[in-house]
Amino acid sequence: MKIIELVNYFRNKGSFEEFCHSKSLNLSSEVIEIYMEKPFTLENDLKFFEIEDTEGRREYIVNNVKYYNLFDFFYFLEAIEESTSGDYKSLSNNEIANMLLSYAINNA
Repeated sequence: MKIIELVNYFRNKGSFEEFCHSKSLNLSSEVIEIYMEKPFTLENDLKFFEIEDTEGRREYIVNNVKYYNLFDFFYFLEAIEESTSGDYKSLSNNEIANMLLSYAINNA
């Protein structure tokens, strides 16, 4: 799943519970984290891991592939919530995805 697809899913009222179930993620996890391989681009696939597995590491290696933490799902869901009202409501899903990726690259 790419970041634009994730944004689209949640901006169209997708369920966090259904999402976690579809990705075999533990809903009782303290935090679900969103990772990506470098270089960060809109075309890269996202990976989702429970913090109990990653232990909050910035870099996480699975099957000899190094993934980098973009942000956690709480941050992502707050950003999606903000994007559905106010100043951000008129932005496209692609623009929101670009903003999120830019945040991950520059601020995280």
